[in-house]
Amino acid sequence: MADFIAGALGGACGVMVGYPLDTVKVRIQTQGNYQSIWHCIHSTYKRERISGFFKGMSIPISTVSISSSIVFGTYKNFLYSLCKFKYGSANVKPSKLDIFLSGYAAGAVQVFVSSPADMAKVRLQTQAYPRDSNTCSLVGRPKYTGPIHCIMTIVREEGFLGLYKGCFALMFRDCHSFATYFLSYAVLREWFVPVEQRNSEVLSVLLSGGFAGVLAWGIATPMDVIKSRLQVDGVTQQKYRGVIHCITKSVRQEGVTVLFKGLSLNCLRAFPVNMVVFLTYEAILRHIKPFSI
Repeated sequence: MADFIAGALGGACGVMVGYPLDTVKVRIQTQGNYQSIWHCIHSTYKRERISGFFKGMSIPISTVSISSSIVFGTYKNFLYSLCKFKYGSANVKPSKLDIFLSGYAAGAVQVFVSSPADMAKVRLQTQAYPRDSNTCSLVGRPKYTGPIHCIMTIVREEGFLGLYKGCFALMFRDCHSFATYFLSYAVLREWFVPVEQRNSEVLSVLLSGGFAGVLAWGIATPMDVIKSRLQVDGVTQQKYRGVIHCITKSVRQEGVTVLFKGLSLNCLRAFPVNMVVFLTYEAILRHIKPFSI
């Protein structure tokens, strides 16, 4: 239970740190009218001011807490059960394969909770509408007025399963990325032991968490692009029949580099976000129970 609580608080802190760059990343991946990262940032600010970078954050900050709670809780409990089954005791050092499989399971389980919230987040992030240059007031009425309205509209227009558009792409993304995430964190913590001896453990946690996040997003980005495109698909007209069709059509039209749209942003965002996630996670865990990794 301690891991579920610490994971929830760590996830919430991570969302607040990385959300503006996440909005920019999603727009670059799904909309072809931006020439660069800075062009997207400038255009978003010019049309929608600061609030444009925080569209749809209210649901993610609550659901990511739940999702992060499920990820960390599932990971630790699965790892505990796996070690107990394989070695007869949970108080042994797990192998790298044990950590990888536990991370894989954690990524799969949380998809069922995170998919509807992620759908609403992406739809709101990609919903751009201009403001009057003089008054800064909205010009026209947006389709979605908020996260709840977005979810209700999707269910009404596309059915309940509409909330799970891109779910398979999301699962492919999260299973591999979370397996890499936890494995790289564990390996890096071992590598940074001399750093802990010379300085404080906080520095080791920050560096391990940051680099683990970067590695995980490096692996996740191609499927993240496909997931975002499938989630946005159908707002005006449906272009993709599924994951494979979305991959082949996107690559055919824009080249293989389309699968790496937003990679630099993902990595840039991942480092500080996951520094905060792991630092919060371990700090909370230390106050709940004696911590060991």
